[in-house]
Amino acid sequence: MQTPAAATADSLSSAQHHSNALIKPSYDERLTNEDLAPLRKQTWGTYNIFAFWMSDVHSVGGYITAGSLFALGLSSWQVLVSLLIGIVIVQFFCNLVAKPSQVTGTPYPVICRASFGVLGANIPAIIRGLIAVAWYGIQTYLASSAFLVLALHFFPALAPYADAKLHGFAGLSILGWGGFMTLWVLQALVFWTGMETIRKFIDWAGPAVYVVMIALAVWLVSKAGVKNVNLTLSFLKYEGWDAVPVMLSAIALVVSYFSGPMLNFGDFSRYAKDFKSVKRGNFWGLPVNFLGFSLLTVITTSATLPVFGKLITDPVETVGHIDSTFAMLLGAFTFMTATIGINIVANFVSPAFDFSNVAPKHISWRTGGMIAAVASIFITPWNIYNNPAVIHYTLDILGAFIGPLFGILISDFYLVRRQHVVVDDLYTQNPKATYWYRNGYNPAAVATIIPAALIPILCVVVPTLQSLANYSWFIGMGIALIVYRVLAARLIPDHAARLPETPTTPT
Repeated sequence: MQTPAAATADSLSSAQHHSNALIKPSYDERLTNEDLAPLRKQTWGTYNIFAFWMSDVHSVGGYITAGSLFALGLSSWQVLVSLLIGIVIVQFFCNLVAKPSQVTGTPYPVICRASFGVLGANIPAIIRGLIAVAWYGIQTYLASSAFLVLALHFFPALAPYADAKLHGFAGLSILGWGGFMTLWVLQALVFWTGMETIRKFIDWAGPAVYVVMIALAVWLVSKAGVKNVNLTLSFLKYEGWDAVPVMLSAIALVVSYFSGPMLNFGDFSRYAKDFKSVKRGNFWGLPVNFLGFSLLTVITTSATLPVFGKLITDPVETVGHIDSTFAMLLGAFTFMTATIGINIVANFVSPAFDFSNVAPKHISWRTGGMIAAVASIFITPWNIYNNPAVIHYTLDILGAFIGPLFGILISDFYLVRRQHVVVDDLYTQNPKATYWYRNGYNPAAVATIIPAALIPILCVVVPTLQSLANYSWFIGMGIALIVYRVLAARLIPDHAARLPETPTTPT
């Protein structure tokens, strides 16, 4: 007769067999759950990765960022060169960071165990998770502005409830709260149904935005006249060598904008069936897609001046000026969908894995995502976003922390480990295992992150160094890449530094 304990074990084994998680008996339950374990099957192809980047690019934030580059006082060709260089750099680094997760089938916080230690990986996980929480709230707030446009269009009498001073709470109007929480719930529903639903959502969301963006651009250009559309959104201020520093800043801004999704890209590349699919998806989704979206953005923005009498950089506001109710509905719905797309891929999936990594036994992927979603309400993101100085510091400090985390991961995988990972040792607290280091923490990684993050932060907050603030990501990444390589040779125990003879992928 089978004992209850044996029956439970058989049931668990059967459940694990039918899931896509490869959980071995040797895996420590304090480091493992079905969401963090290696994948049995990896099925995403080129289009899925391409669609991921479309969802990441096609948002209100991406629209405003791309438009702002054309208003720097550079000529249009200089801006396009800057965009191309910046996005090719992003593509290169995304290929680098994608590989360790793709070949092991593990998410970002788990692959970080190789460089930070099986317990030390909670350091980058928590840092990335907290940053995602802030941006999740801000993006939800941005998307909710489209909801307000629609509500006031159909029900003008609600205008007093859109005024936070008359009817508001915690700095947001009652109508604003309604829009914010509506978007909050919609995103949570998409997320809660699982990663397969997210894949399906981003597969159609990105192309849908393109269709509406092209239609909006064609309509505005036809109204304005082709001769009145200019790719330069401001007067030419910089020529010759004077333009070089501005172009370098534009390149750095592009990289900083993508630094968050780039860091935890492994959360998605782990699902790819092979690395070639990732590289092809990155090519179509980054250089090709971003340049196409940027051109559509500047054409649309430029046409708003002759059509509406003022330059409008916010697509939601542009949609709000259209007389057609159908066009307004379609446009507002599309930009809400676009922002939901980037929010889920960049700011929901990431903290879901990150917070789950802190306590896998108690926090599932879904629970981790909901922790992030609830926390995003309490930070009152509208108060952060409405202060340009706070946004500026947030972007630069984000780069200051994300750069070092990226540099350590890349340095460890490519320079120290030479692309070898003992997957089973990522899930054990055995002191003799490869990634136990010292009590579960890699002293080389912990020691690296302090100067690698502190120096870029000083560039942000010290007035005399603020000319370097735009390059905080590059500074932090470069310092971490070098310092970690040097410290790893001295501080990592010999048994952890040896290259394994076992294959990289789990067996």
